[in-house]
Amino acid sequence: MNKTSKNIRIAVIFALTTTVFLSCKKSFLEVTPKGKLIAQTVSDYNLLLNNVDLVNQISSNAQITLGDEMVAIEPYFSGQSLRTQRLFRWDDVTYEPNEDAGELSAPLKNIYTYNKIITELPNATDGTEQQKSSIKAEAMAGRAWTYFLLINYFGKPYNASTSATDPGFPIVTAPDVTQTKFTRATVKEVYDFIISDLVSAIPNLPQKVSSRVRMSRPAAEGILGKVYVFMGKYSDALPHLNASIQGLANASIPVGLYDYNVTFAPGGQFTPIDDFGVPYPNLDGIQENIYGKQCYNDLPFGNALVIDKKTIDLYQSSDFRLNFYSSNAVFGPAYPEGFLRRTSPSTIQFGVVVPDLYLLSAECKARTNDLSGAKTDLEYLRIRRLPSDSYEVPASIANQQLPLLKYILDERIREFSAMGYRWFDMRRLSVDPLFSSNTYTHTLYSATGTVTNTFTLKPNRFALRFPQKVINENPGMENNP
Repeated sequence: MNKTSKNIRIAVIFALTTTVFLSCKKSFLEVTPKGKLIAQTVSDYNLLLNNVDLVNQISSNAQITLGDEMVAIEPYFSGQSLRTQRLFRWDDVTYEPNEDAGELSAPLKNIYTYNKIITELPNATDGTEQQKSSIKAEAMAGRAWTYFLLINYFGKPYNASTSATDPGFPIVTAPDVTQTKFTRATVKEVYDFIISDLVSAIPNLPQKVSSRVRMSRPAAEGILGKVYVFMGKYSDALPHLNASIQGLANASIPVGLYDYNVTFAPGGQFTPIDDFGVPYPNLDGIQENIYGKQCYNDLPFGNALVIDKKTIDLYQSSDFRLNFYSSNAVFGPAYPEGFLRRTSPSTIQFGVVVPDLYLLSAECKARTNDLSGAKTDLEYLRIRRLPSDSYEVPASIANQQLPLLKYILDERIREFSAMGYRWFDMRRLSVDPLFSSNTYTHTLYSATGTVTNTFTLKPNRFALRFPQKVINENPGMENNP
């Protein structure tokens, strides 16, 4: 795919010019006449994993707009980019014919870097075999995370009965910038590839979480557990989610859930709250981050997209998570109908985060009829999000499987609304027999709160279409319908 090759060439330039999180030498890479990265020693390859481009998936943020918890308000919506308007309407076409996709650019650059490490590291000078195995394992697990993101952008939701024929995403394993022909693997092949990478990597990964920008065994276990959840294999997911959560106890950096009873108390870490939101830390200072990947969140700086009344009604009035929202537009009036605009954080963490692990574990336990275990996991989170007199799951819900499962899925909305997680949940629930009949809509409101248009999500748009530029540069490559 020429588009892929161009993105890989861009990756070379970025890797030569970017800074790294740790104080690394800047000149260990050179460019050959063919435009390849040059790394020779084990230390060189290790430093490649500190590249900030592996962390910053800045423009990979379509999922924020796509979630059904969002509504749009005029006149702000008409001033949004065409991309945002099209994503909100779930249009077939997102990008102009000459545009690149943010959902492709950063992930493809990262795949090149991971492939380079995986392929070339065995021949690196110095270092021990154990060091090589550990660095290679990090790259394999990082590649798996990246392919999991890509298949959830461009492939259909995993359906066991159709995944072997559903078009997925090209599997690229060679760091070859001259490669130009790519074929879309099936959804099943991509998921098998992701699982193979993770299963091979986990035994050789560092057992302790010691950095939020580097892969660890608990992080990879969490990714593998989430992959199985998205495949509907809840019994297979649980051991990995449990291993991930249990592995956090040995972390050499602070890792765990924030207690909003403390962080939002006077003098707490998340105070004072002002018109610009909550003073939330950066990626490397977020204790809920296990493996940092982040995208840009433009909601705090725009007024067009807000959460709807149905979503707001999911929260108890005492829920501290409401502190992340404002009822007013930026430098503007209050929204109609009580809509709320997310004010912070300005970047969305969507690598491996602690709240997601507990909610996925609770969901798997509910689905496998371990209701008490599901309740325990759920309340472990909720007691840190609500006051001590209002965090418990109602007994009438906790003792019934389907109501408890729905409550957990609602908790995912409460925890992650306006952060993009909902879109990925919508995708997987669309092939879940319990929820496949759900319909999803977006509503556009006037400045006074009158409904001016409603958009209904079509099944085909659970997968993004490739930009026309990609299709034009790759004759014969199949696009999504």
